[in-house]
Amino acid sequence: MPCGEDWLSHPLGIVQGFFAQNGVNPDWEKKVIEYFKEKLKENNAPKWVPSLNEVPLHYLKPNSFVKFRCMIQDMFDPEFYMGVYETVNQNTKAHVLHFGKYRDVAECGPQQELDLNSPRNTTLERQTFYCVPVPGESSWVKEACVNANQARVSPSTSYTPSRHKRSYEDDDDMDLQPNKQKDQHAGARQAGSVGGLQWCGEPKRLETEASAGQQMNSLNFSSPFDLNFPLPGEKGPACLVKVYEDWDCFKVNDILELYGILSVDPVLSILNNDERDASALLDPMECTDTAEEQRVHSPPASLVPRIHVILAQKLQHINPLLPACLNKEESKTFVSSFMSELSPVRAELLGFLTHALLGDSLAAEYLILHLISTVYTRRDVLPLGKFTVNLSGCPRNSTFTEHLYRIIQHLVPASFRLQMTIENMNHLKFIPHKDYTANRLVSGLLQLPSNTSLVIDETLLEQGQLDTSGVHNVTALSNLITWQKVDYDFSYHQMEFPCNINVFITSEGRSLLPADCQIHLQPQLIPPNMEEYMNSLLSAVLPSMLNKFRIYLTLLRFLDYSISDEITKAVEDDFVEMRKNDPQSITADDLHQLLVVARCLSLSAGQTTLSRERWLRAKQLESFRRTRLQQQKCVNGNEL
Repeated sequence: MPCGEDWLSHPLGIVQGFFAQNGVNPDWEKKVIEYFKEKLKENNAPKWVPSLNEVPLHYLKPNSFVKFRCMIQDMFDPEFYMGVYETVNQNTKAHVLHFGKYRDVAECGPQQELDLNSPRNTTLERQTFYCVPVPGESSWVKEACVNANQARVSPSTSYTPSRHKRSYEDDDDMDLQPNKQKDQHAGARQAGSVGGLQWCGEPKRLETEASAGQQMNSLNFSSPFDLNFPLPGEKGPACLVKVYEDWDCFKVNDILELYGILSVDPVLSILNNDERDASALLDPMECTDTAEEQRVHSPPASLVPRIHVILAQKLQHINPLLPACLNKEESKTFVSSFMSELSPVRAELLGFLTHALLGDSLAAEYLILHLISTVYTRRDVLPLGKFTVNLSGCPRNSTFTEHLYRIIQHLVPASFRLQMTIENMNHLKFIPHKDYTANRLVSGLLQLPSNTSLVIDETLLEQGQLDTSGVHNVTALSNLITWQKVDYDFSYHQMEFPCNINVFITSEGRSLLPADCQIHLQPQLIPPNMEEYMNSLLSAVLPSMLNKFRIYLTLLRFLDYSISDEITKAVEDDFVEMRKNDPQSITADDLHQLLVVARCLSLSAGQTTLSRERWLRAKQLESFRRTRLQQQKCVNGNEL
């Protein structure tokens, strides 16, 4: 498939064709969506679409068709735009209809003027999401996506960060002269009625990026713009995503794959820069945004590009080694093929993790169960299926936890290691909060998408005093672990956001945080050089086997699971018998944990229903784990 096909390079031309054929009939919009849907069904078509995750922004042509894999970090207020508007040629008086969908700026030729009073003008609504790259996305996911993408791009001659003075008409003109550009933009300003300032005075007639009044570069932009990534050190573009259909289906923290039209139109910056003293023309009732809100909601397109969405899909997972939607018919062949070779993959993974855990095969069993656990449903406020594991007995202040996290990073699609020091607990922002001045949600460390692995390293904790912020952060972690929810701070109230985060805690003694399960590490070997040992372990695994581990851990989380009435009765009878033998230590919580262990154990073997054999194996594992903890307690009384 050649990269230069019109639907990739000039999607607005395709849209224009459907609009011209159908006029104001709304069917043209459905036909546009169907057209691009069909195009993406063609053989390998999605791989030819340039991705903002992999391609630098200045390599992409304005108004081209792009894709973006992202998380919804915030949702802004809906905005009005002119879906259809009419222009009048000042010389010939000819009237022409234009579409405003998928655009930031009204298109007016040098001799055209907007007819704001035309009865054929229609005002529509669109939703804006602020989207960031997937927090904590593993490097192997990024690399696999880069390798899969066949789009070949070179630095765009039509847009580079140093050349901001361009208009829609300039897209295909490679030899523009500065004077010609200046004249064209002067024409655009006249035709556009002072760059949208007059439109702002109309009752929300046309709200584009320009209609907010003054753009970013007309404000004091001395401080760096915060891209609002939840995790420190994240890279990649943040985008303002304009959604036209079914935006109610999406919510904050959803992972999306978007296909749409890239807008980095510099005309917005030029118009607003030239009109920075024109605020006196604005209707104060219509343009009440604060300078800070304008700064956040209308950042420079060169820094935060816009994507006008044609197709949006909520992603079940971000593992590029699996089909995007595992429930679809075409994915069943892949799933059944992999399930047929599950047993040797599990055995290899158990051996690999046993080496990573310094020869402790019991801890490796529990790590596998933890990595495939997931919240499969909620009963009232109780999240069922979560399995937070506390690995105690980790060497204090050593590099073991750091290297163990590196192993986990190589296996899961998204993860983050939280170093639990007094300084971090007191100073890091865990809870997202609403900034009412800028009218945005300021992210925190715990604004993470579903299925993220959060590794909390408690071995770095020293003696010290938690301040108020630190106490709130510890409480937030405890609530995340216990209830799988994060209470976002909206100043006047807390808003509960359910989540599905796999939490793994490494500690010397028992963790300060709650955990569903504590397993004490019993190393069978102590490598003289931990880094060399872990590096050799990783290099010894064949890349093909490592990929099978990755597929295994992602796929098993999404399998359906059930317990037959017969096994349910057997489990109940077994539990009654256990209570008779040891009424003091066997509680309803123990039964619940046994059922979670049995569920994960069954799924780890590729079984979607509980068998008597797996139930007995779960009881055996729990017995080994408890015995080990009891032995440790005898050695050191403060371990439990």
